[in-house]
Amino acid sequence: MKSDGSNRHNHMVEDRNGSSSIFYQRQTVLNLYNSGIPSDIIALQMDISEDEVDKIIEHVNKEEEKKKKSVKQALDTPSMGSFYLDALFDLESAIKDTQSRVWKALKVEPDFNISTEEAQKVLEKFAKTKVTLVILDIALVDSTRLSMTLPVERFAAIIQAFTQEMSLMVTAYGGYILKYVGNAILSFFPDNNSADLHLSCINAVNCAQSMIKIVQQGINPILNQYDYPEMSVRVGIDVGENAVVQYGWTTHTYKLDNKKHVLKKTPRLDILGYTISIAAKMSALAKPNRIVIGQSVYEILDDKQKYAFEALPIRSDVWSYVSSNTGGAYHIYGSITE
Repeated sequence: MKSDGSNRHNHMVEDRNGSSSIFYQRQTVLNLYNSGIPSDIIALQMDISEDEVDKIIEHVNKEEEKKKKSVKQALDTPSMGSFYLDALFDLESAIKDTQSRVWKALKVEPDFNISTEEAQKVLEKFAKTKVTLVILDIALVDSTRLSMTLPVERFAAIIQAFTQEMSLMVTAYGGYILKYVGNAILSFFPDNNSADLHLSCINAVNCAQSMIKIVQQGINPILNQYDYPEMSVRVGIDVGENAVVQYGWTTHTYKLDNKKHVLKKTPRLDILGYTISIAAKMSALAKPNRIVIGQSVYEILDDKQKYAFEALPIRSDVWSYVSSNTGGAYHIYGSITE
């Protein structure tokens, strides 16, 4: 006769196996649904009822809507930087969502919905002035190897999926996409006042850490399923004053009463300055799946976050930037763990 302890152990094993099976079923249903396959076909393929399929999809949609509302509430708060956005961010769910979207991108086609219009609206407030911004530059490592290994349409799909996932991370942490430059994404986190500067730096660092986990745990497992090379990234973050400058115009044409056309011109704005220049150079100095931050960011971080970084001993012929505050060498710090 089995002891009570043995019975409890067996029940626990069954519970774990059951949970694993439910998760796999749920994830498979979502992958098929995101690929545009109708509920009745999914039910037939999965050997479950169509009602069960609809319930899974409805539950996930409700959870997604709740998350969107939470983040929107945070971003719409007058003092957006008055708390850590990391506390609102569900990384585990984000990883699962990433897997579904990347799976769909490789199965069907990428669904690229990211726009830089919000960033332009923010920059309009500071046009022809200087503004303090936290700059985050993330670059894909060895994208040339990927382009040589994969067919061009597959390479394009993977790059678009990567770009979308990294852009979603920036938005989730209160940042804005400035522009896409080859294999890199430039983004910024605005500073509304001196108190927000501290939290903008922390949110940017948390964002970078989540980006790396999304690549490793969200994107790469799907690439592995297709025997594609894994991705890795480098991230550079710095904070300081930048000039907001205008480069030409973006024109939009609208129809009015099906007769007249109304032409609307909006300025095309960009950021220039010391900070944005060295953030990109910092990312080039980072090891794969590591972050490099500037001295100004490091000094703002909480002690707990500082422990995740160590000073990088860089030769003066490689790194010769000076601190505008001290006039001495501008130190940079690399993340110790992924």
